[in-house]
Amino acid sequence: MHRIISIRYACRNSTRKTAEKIMSNRTLPLDDKLYQYLIEHSLRETNLARQLRETTAALEMARMQIAPEQGQFMALLVELTGATRIIEIGTFTGYSTLCMAQALPSSGEVVCCDVSVEWTDIGRRFWEKAGVAERIDLRIAPALDTLGDLIRQGQSGTFDMAFIDADKANYENYYELCMQLLHPGGLILFDNTLWGGAVADESVCDEDTLSLRRINDQLLEDERVSISLVPIGDGLTLARKR
Repeated sequence: MHRIISIRYACRNSTRKTAEKIMSNRTLPLDDKLYQYLIEHSLRETNLARQLRETTAALEMARMQIAPEQGQFMALLVELTGATRIIEIGTFTGYSTLCMAQALPSSGEVVCCDVSVEWTDIGRRFWEKAGVAERIDLRIAPALDTLGDLIRQGQSGTFDMAFIDADKANYENYYELCMQLLHPGGLILFDNTLWGGAVADESVCDEDTLSLRRINDQLLEDERVSISLVPIGDGLTLARKR
């Protein structure tokens, strides 16, 4: 009996020491092995979404594609918030659009702002195959023009969510216009807010990096929103309009 108790105590003690060694009070870095585990144990990507992502991967600008786990996270946010109207600024080949549109009710709508017919035509094919094309209102024009048109049409305060993933120099402008278009409680998502780590490297001073630093600083100080910068993909900041 004494030996059994000793062995059980040793096992509990060993487990506690292992847990103390593994647990962390900061976000874990993801090496390739751990990232693969994350994908294998959480990603529920549809076949069409995977095919769209693989099609995009063959393009020269494939780095503009969001990560699949981010797409799934954004879809979950659509479900959690009960969103029915979404603005997307920067559509590229439509992977993020597909993820969000699939999470919407059949009466939902994503207004997509992009300037490229070539890239968005790729997305159109997959949206149609997925049966969500009717939920997507693609507008080929500068996003500032499209957002301004929506405001002039009296649609301020009618949107539930916005995803900003376009030219970084205009992030601050997109933010202000989206704040007008979202109702209180609406959610704005800003992509690339960690920018491969460049935002924390003072030696990097290109225009895009400086723009992202400005929006990060602005969001931190802006009492109109509640925020969280989530280290998923290239950094995704959530800002909830109060």
